[in-house]
Amino acid sequence: MKSVNKIIIILICFCTTSLFAQTTSEKLKTEQSRLEKKISNTKSLLNKSKSNTEASLNELRLIDNQIKFREELVSNFDSQVRGAEIKVNEKSTEIKDLQNKLAKLKAQYKDLLLYAYKHRNKFGKMMFVFSSTNYNEAIKRGNYLERIADIQNKQFLIIRQHQGLIKKEISSIEKERLYKLAVLNEKKSEKSAIEKDKQKQEVVYKKFKQEEGALVSQLKADEKKKAVLKQKINDAIQNEIAAAEAKRKKADASAAAKKKSETTTTSSTDAAPKTEATKEKVINVSVETKETTALSKSFEGNKGKLPWPVDKGSLTEGFGKNAHPTLDNVFTNNNGIDISSPKNSQVRAVFEGEVTSILSIPGAGKVVIIKHGNYRTVYTNLQDTYVKTGAKVTTKQAIGSLLVSEGSSVSVAHFEIHQVLGTLVQCLNPSLWVTH
Repeated sequence: MKSVNKIIIILICFCTTSLFAQTTSEKLKTEQSRLEKKISNTKSLLNKSKSNTEASLNELRLIDNQIKFREELVSNFDSQVRGAEIKVNEKSTEIKDLQNKLAKLKAQYKDLLLYAYKHRNKFGKMMFVFSSTNYNEAIKRGNYLERIADIQNKQFLIIRQHQGLIKKEISSIEKERLYKLAVLNEKKSEKSAIEKDKQKQEVVYKKFKQEEGALVSQLKADEKKKAVLKQKINDAIQNEIAAAEAKRKKADASAAAKKKSETTTTSSTDAAPKTEATKEKVINVSVETKETTALSKSFEGNKGKLPWPVDKGSLTEGFGKNAHPTLDNVFTNNNGIDISSPKNSQVRAVFEGEVTSILSIPGAGKVVIIKHGNYRTVYTNLQDTYVKTGAKVTTKQAIGSLLVSEGSSVSVAHFEIHQVLGTLVQCLNPSLWVTH
């Protein structure tokens, strides 16, 4: 019986280990799929990118992304190979242990069969029981014979179970070995692709080094455009804040007038209509405030889960301070994120809200600002807009299409998130809010 219990414990431990290994393996495969999708998107954009100055700078950033994604994928393959090797070693050890246990079970079963053969005479069993000195002893001897028969059956079933389990694990090991070989081949392929990408990167890098003066001039012009864009967006949001504050003050004044009229005795016949109008204004402002608070909390609750403002693309410039791809000690500042996308891509709202401003800014195309309670999402570089000021939008609703530069097959979506704190407006890092 002790042997049977040990076998059961081994089986439970084996199942638990297998489940944990399977979970880790699935996570790695999911990550592999995500990276392969990113590589596919970036590769598609690189194929569409042209060789003019603007497109080449974007191309260099895309190549940088491609190399980074491929290196992450190679690292993922390394983890999967190590996991497969560990799994193979663990299963090999488990098979040896099971084989040893199986040998012991067979030896025990052999002894039981020999015993059963020697005592195969059914009259012998009866005599064994009848030769008892009393009734209780006879019962015990009968139970003893039943237990022996039961142990024989259990031993036989456990032996069969072990044989099947060993066969299954040997097949599993073979699959793991084949899987490891396939992953190693993919790893070699990705390493080769990384080398090719680095060669492309070097060619583009040398080209930019030769055009360093033109790059500096272009960079200064771009920074001026960014400054204008930043000021226009800030002015638009400040105007929204001022309008909301004026509305609130008007409602407060109406409420004060209503309270004063209620404490003053008057017989005027037009007093009642004024009181009702005042009440309606106060109620509307109160409802709007509650809706704003609820939408702000809902937006905050989706931090890190908001969709990208475009369906496909590759992040080519992050939030804040960014080192220039080719110019030494030169940095650019970004109030949002830039996403390179296929030509004519549609831009979509990342969350439900209300369109509060639509601007047209030279160098930045059209700009759409959407209010989400105390938050604003800003979408720039649009060619066309599909919404109007005051329109209610839903998550992932298309709000416009991206502007395409002449001679380029790739568009760049610029996306920002702002938080309104009283009269202050704070830029937030969109990468912490959206996921792709």
